[in-house]
Amino acid sequence: MLNFMCDYTKGMHPAILEKLLELNDVPFVGYGCDEICESAKEKIRKACGVKDAGVFFTVGGTQTNAIVIDSMLRSYEGVVSADTGHVNVHEAGAIEYTGHKVMHIPEHQGKMDASELRAYLQAFRENPSYDHMVFPGMAYISHPTEAGTLYTKAELTALSEVCREYGIPLYLDGARLGYGLMSRQTDVTLQDVAELCDVFYIGGTKVGAQMGEAIVFTKNNMPEHFLTIVKQHGALMAKGWMLGVQFDTLFTNGLYFDIGRYAIGLAEKLKEGFAARGYQFMIDSPTNQQFIILDNGEKDRLMKRVLFEEWEKMDEDHTAVRFAVSWSTKESDIDELFRIIDEEKKL
Repeated sequence: MLNFMCDYTKGMHPAILEKLLELNDVPFVGYGCDEICESAKEKIRKACGVKDAGVFFTVGGTQTNAIVIDSMLRSYEGVVSADTGHVNVHEAGAIEYTGHKVMHIPEHQGKMDASELRAYLQAFRENPSYDHMVFPGMAYISHPTEAGTLYTKAELTALSEVCREYGIPLYLDGARLGYGLMSRQTDVTLQDVAELCDVFYIGGTKVGAQMGEAIVFTKNNMPEHFLTIVKQHGALMAKGWMLGVQFDTLFTNGLYFDIGRYAIGLAEKLKEGFAARGYQFMIDSPTNQQFIILDNGEKDRLMKRVLFEEWEKMDEDHTAVRFAVSWSTKESDIDELFRIIDEEKKL
């Protein structure tokens, strides 16, 4: 069955599998303190344009968010997110489990508005009872957002300036960063992300790796004894080189960016195919996630033949659904999808 449910439906990019097989019998020291992890870190520093960036590899996105947020906040601080932010709605209270509140402000097509963040921070400062409240200690965003939208460089700069003004770090969740960077509608580069954010992570799990995320601290601000903190969270891989090999491969000869570019091309074909057939979109996404509005009858029939995600109820008769493409999607998959859709319409 065709599977457009998400962008992590298959194992890993063949180049990574080949490298893992090549190095399978090579012994490495543990916990990421090996030469292949160091090579990967250097390649990431070079790609980011930050020669002294602190880089650390973890396994998955929720784990990464919990570690970064917990390690950078004081016990009485929380993190500010758009109300649709992943840490607010799709992480099962992982941040709160570490003892930090997620404080949310309105989203605008998945994005946080800098003026609203400033107003929120200013209102906290001006509250005479602020000593009795959770302090906003970090701003969290994702790029792309949960809605597949992207921040412009101007929007990212504005958020960065607000965070600098109020002395809190800006943290960017980059689970799908590779797809965002390669969108034809973005003016944000990896170097921009590194310059404007205090910490971010480069997603591997959804962009070709079997697993893994690369946390990047850009301002000489990696928390002291970070390895120990990761260990406390139960997230330190003994076979850390397994992550290093994957990122070393992804950042060799531009593979990470090639994967993103390839998926964006397929997403555009997907988008064009739905538009040509008269479908409406919940949101205009320039990334690898496309949100299409289906009437419920067609949705139910199509779900018997194709896997995709129900996203949001629009009204009693219509539902927005998500189709996601990735490094593993083939052009023939999209051709077959539309063959099925056209066939269903004739029934």
